[in-house]
Amino acid sequence: MSAIVFVRHGPTAWNMQGLIQGQTDIPLSAEGRAEVRRWALRADFAGFEWYASPLARARETAELLGAAGLRTEPRLMEANWGEWEGWSLERLREDIGEIFAAMEAQGLDLTPPGGESPRMVRARLSSWLAEVAPAQRPIVAVCHAGVVRAAYSLATGWEMKKKAPLARPHAFAHLYDLSPAGALTVSELNIPLLAPDAPEPHDRRDG
Repeated sequence: MSAIVFVRHGPTAWNMQGLIQGQTDIPLSAEGRAEVRRWALRADFAGFEWYASPLARARETAELLGAAGLRTEPRLMEANWGEWEGWSLERLREDIGEIFAAMEAQGLDLTPPGGESPRMVRARLSSWLAEVAPAQRPIVAVCHAGVVRAAYSLATGWEMKKKAPLARPHAFAHLYDLSPAGALTVSELNIPLLAPDAPEPHDRRDG
């Protein structure tokens, strides 16, 4: 078994505004860069290979964390939220409340108009894991909230219809064991990246 650590990118202006980013390429905000500069991975993750989503907010987060030999991987991108990118969840509930509630109840199969479902995100993440797993080299993957949830779903069978024990703010990492066949097993969730005496990060929207 090898190890893989999933890290969500730092905050952006859209996160602060509560807007759905999806694959819209929003960079880190000035506040987000300052926050990520206060993050640190645990010493036992030193020497891991680094991968990141090609979206600017993930690449910059990896670079600020000191990623050496960083590789980008499209399958680590956030879910495509289609026509809803740039919307807030509050607006969705106000404008299409009953329809959106019914869609949320679908869990893994919630599919925004013109976008992709969590099940599709999980499938592309699984295909990438199957490719990198045989080498059994430990990995840090800087990605997005949707990919963090997809990893947990792959490891546990979670269908995204109930709340998962995943920290919502940005400043956490999630460690899994990765088998040579590409299967994930939860090792340790919600590993803080901020120093113990640092202020708690705010809960910000997906993306």
